[in-house]
Parts: sequence; C-alpha cells; structure tokens
Amino acid sequence: MSAPVPQSIKRRVVGNNVWLGHEEPDGQELLARLSVQKINPDVKESEELVGRAMLEEIEETARRKQSDLVIILLGGRGAQALHRQLGELAGTDKADDLLSRLHVFTQDALAPMRMDNGLSFVRDFERLLGDDFFRKVKSFTSMRTDTDNLEEELTRYIEKLESLGGIDIFFLGLGPEPNAASHLAYIKPGSGANAEDVAGLIPISSSILEHHISKFKAGGSRVTETDEAECRAATHILTLGPAAILRARRVVQSIVDASTAPAKRGSFRRVLETEIASDPHERAQQLDENPGLWTRLHPNLRSLVLPDVLEAESLV
Repeated sequence: MSAPVPQSIKRRVVGNNVWLGHEEPDGQELLARLSVQKINPDVKESEELVGRAMLEEIEETARRKQSDLVIILLGGRGAQALHRQLGELAGTDKADDLLSRLHVFTQDALAPMRMDNGLSFVRDFERLLGDDFFRKVKSFTSMRTDTDNLEEELTRYIEKLESLGGIDIFFLGLGPEPNAASHLAYIKPGSGANAEDVAGLIPISSSILEHHISKFKAGGSRVTETDEAECRAATHILTLGPAAILRARRVVQSIVDASTAPAKRGSFRRVLETEIASDPHERAQQLDENPGLWTRLHPNLRSLVLPDVLEAESLV
C-alpha cells in the first residue's frame, strides 16, 4: 500500500487515508477561487424520469461534441433506471453510434476483492447494462481491486482517465452521514480530501460493508458464501476525489432513494442551506466535515431528485 507512485502524481496521507493528485502551487488559493453556487433541485416524478433525464444528458453532450465522450457511472440505486435504459438501447441498433463513442469509468470500488465477486459494483453494472452495452461501448474501465498494490493500480486508472481529455459527465449521488453530513462517491467526512485530490484509498468500516452486502442482496444480486466472506474482509474503498468532480465538464447528481434511506433528506437539505465560508481555511474545514458540499463549488451541476427527497423528515 505504500509503494511510491510516479512523479506526476502527488501522494498525500491524512490519517489512514491516502490521496493521489497533482501538485498545485497554492492549494488554499485554489480552494478560495472556487465560486459558491446555489443548487436548484430538478424534481422528477419517478425514477424512470430521472433515468431518462440522465440519458438525455449523454445524448445532448454527444450532439455538442464530435469526438468521444468520457462518463463516470454512478453505482447503487441512484442510476439504476439509467442503466436499464442504456441496456435496452444497447439491445437495439438505435444508439450504436453514441455507444461506440463512450469511454465509461467507475467511481469507486471495494478492495481488495476479486473482480468477479458478486458484490462488486462492476457485477451490478453488468446485471443492469447487459452484454450488448459492454460489447458496443468504446471502452469500460473499472478500478482494479485484485492486486497487491492498490495505489499503483489506482494511479494507472487516473492516468488513463486523464489521457482521454478529462470527464464530460460525472454522474454522482449523495450518501448520508451522521449529523446530516454526506459523502460523495466515497469521499467521507474527516478523510482530509482537498481540491487537488483526484482519487484516494479510504479505510472501510464493518457497518458500511454490512450495508453494502444487504443492499446488493435486496437488489437481486447473486451472492455466494465465498463472495460474502471476501467482501467482509475488504479493508478499503477506492474512490475518485474532489479534483475529479471539480474538473468534470458537467456533474449530474441523482437522489432517488429517500424512501428507503430517509437520512438523505436531512443531508441534502444541509447541502442546500449551508453558507459556505469565503475564508479558505474555514471552507476546507466545512468541506472535510461535509463532503457533499463539494457540489456547491461546481459551476455546471444538475441535481435530479424525487419529490420525497425534499420532504421534511419525520420526528416520529
């Protein structure tokens, strides 16, 4: 885990978290320059409509850009409708030209773990997107988790992503944390992520693993005893960091599961309502305490939500 990384990538350790990124002359000045945005939630009446809006984002970007597209897939419930719709399209010839231009990347992964483990995010993508999708896209790149040197593999992942000219669309969710805080990808509160960090390795807790296993089983994933045992032995989550989000040309957030994860209501409300400080040191502390606030610093964000995300949380 501690092997040196190439000179172009800066390795930074915060507690037990390892962050990989690029050297900036003055990280505090970079953070201070970022303008704070107001989020106006785009409310859709169903998950299918959220998925359709996400698909339209890809189609619109493809119309405006003549070359290939780079997108970051969102795992979990937030993008399942999009993935089903993409899978259905891939089963026809209607979007073959579009699919043939897509470079698709994942944004997080449990590690260490076999790539064919039924509890990996990639297996869930395969289940929903289908074989035709993977056959037709230009490339599909996931974070490798079956290696003795996770940092080295994560560095290769960063280099491939950046070699393609950057991210056109970063599909992003929002995860609830205690005290109405939140995480993005798996940028967790207190992990020390800053605006220079492209990706990182975050220690994982047993409670997160338990939640992950339960969620996959409930979603219909086929999981063997061996898969589950290996998943419970995972030690880290690999994740894209704030720099990847901030540098994306477009960020499309979706929050569709407040009915089953009601804490997301308070977390999202706190993101919407927090007054972000102008002082860079105070701002950095706010972002570390509540990483969901990084979305407020992106100038081209669309936040797709269902109506129940904006409902008040019950006190009962």
